[in-house]
Amino acid sequence: MRKLIFSCFVIAAFVRAEVPSDSTPDSTSTAAPSTTPSPANPAPAAAGGAPDPLFKIGDVAVTGSLRSRLYVWNWFQPASGENQYEYSGNLLRLNFAERLQSWDWDAEFAVPFLLGLPTGATDAAPQGTLGLGSNYYGANDNHQNTAGFFPKQLYVRLRKLGGVEGQTLQIGRFTFLDGSELAPKSATLATLKRDRVSQRLLGDFGFSDVGRSFDGLHYSLAGGSNDFTFISAVPTRGVFQTDGWGWNRIGFGYAAYTHEWGKGRHSADSRLFVLEYDDFRHILKTDNRPTAVKKGDTENILLNTFGGHTLHALTTAAGTLDALAWGAIQTGRWGVQQDLAYAWDLEGGYQPNIIPRVRPWIRGGFTYGSGDGNPNDNKHETFFQVLPTPRPYARFPFFNMMNTEDGFGSLILRPHSKVTVSSEFHALRLSNRNDLWYSGGGAYQPWTFGYTGRSTSGRRSLGNLYDTSVEYRATRRITTTAYLGYTQGLAAMEEIYPKGKDGQFGYVEFMCRF
Repeated sequence: MRKLIFSCFVIAAFVRAEVPSDSTPDSTSTAAPSTTPSPANPAPAAAGGAPDPLFKIGDVAVTGSLRSRLYVWNWFQPASGENQYEYSGNLLRLNFAERLQSWDWDAEFAVPFLLGLPTGATDAAPQGTLGLGSNYYGANDNHQNTAGFFPKQLYVRLRKLGGVEGQTLQIGRFTFLDGSELAPKSATLATLKRDRVSQRLLGDFGFSDVGRSFDGLHYSLAGGSNDFTFISAVPTRGVFQTDGWGWNRIGFGYAAYTHEWGKGRHSADSRLFVLEYDDFRHILKTDNRPTAVKKGDTENILLNTFGGHTLHALTTAAGTLDALAWGAIQTGRWGVQQDLAYAWDLEGGYQPNIIPRVRPWIRGGFTYGSGDGNPNDNKHETFFQVLPTPRPYARFPFFNMMNTEDGFGSLILRPHSKVTVSSEFHALRLSNRNDLWYSGGGAYQPWTFGYTGRSTSGRRSLGNLYDTSVEYRATRRITTTAYLGYTQGLAAMEEIYPKGKDGQFGYVEFMCRF
């Protein structure tokens, strides 16, 4: 970690000399980012932009949001256990913020409350947890109804450090989404960055009814078309556990340089990053080794991930073409094992200038996360997704990027300025038949690893996922969303769930911002 921190500040000194001094300070929003993709170049919403603060206490702006969801699960059919159930997940957030001449502060409090969680949605291995209702129930001491209160954000941010416009230092508790450091001017690239790049390795798990934050420091040097970001922090508890006060015994350092470029009708955005992750919880790891072997390995996980992305949009008379490439390589130690793993994603899209009232956006791509072919050697080759928000990339969240091949296509329609319809298809299988089927999004409490793995007995095909979401933005403050996903289970699901290899997941959401 010390080497990474030193290297990052060396890079910062170089970038400072290269970044123009005409940047504008960044801003903070208390609203959680949408998980529903939106087409590029959208027409302005009839209701206008972000709502004004609820009220002010002197110069302190008070804002907030209430998100309420009703979930319906029909997990793949186990031999026993409760795979069909409903429950309600709700999250109230209240934010107090003040912007002063050279610094600002922010205090945001979260109140998650869960109602009607299933009591029997956990089965014996390999079937395990039967949907996220099981995660919430187990993480909250097996209570059907549970609530919490904790500071979601609590920080001070110093601006114009050293008299340099755009140089900031944020200290305290904050949220962060990797890949979102620089907002492109192109609406196409901004949408792709939000929905297909950010949060792949570091995220706030904003889809969950609790979320996660980071305690530490966040340094940024932004100006014009360049951004350098460095973060050193520990992840907080939360995600499924409604008590978000404490820490996990994990530390990470992240540094990234992002540059927006292009000319004329071509817009581009590229980033290089390095992420060091140190997990010293000394708990049972989730991997494909025999359980007896894993129990004897309590050494740290110390991984370095090197990667980047590049986004491109080309505007033509016939429409807008886009391309996306993302990749990462991991090295280090997985306990007593040597680690070498990788992942990549290639995507493309087209927004034809036809049907102007619908404005279709057609996209497709392929994502690959490496798996481990030999559980008995001294190598760990499964790509580790660190602390992401998996749901934007797995809208029916039964998979992630670990040991997974994902060929997908999507169609996004905007028949009205207030309505977005998004449909996706995913063909899913394991990258390596000798590894596990993984799900989850990283650590959320000290005693739970954060990822689960199931043996598929050598079967690779997981399933075909079909889904649709509809988002209706009634006003600047009120949004409703409905989602329904269906998975046609294939060989791996049939092996684990012989009584029913298909699954369904849906929810209805009401969001009010004030």
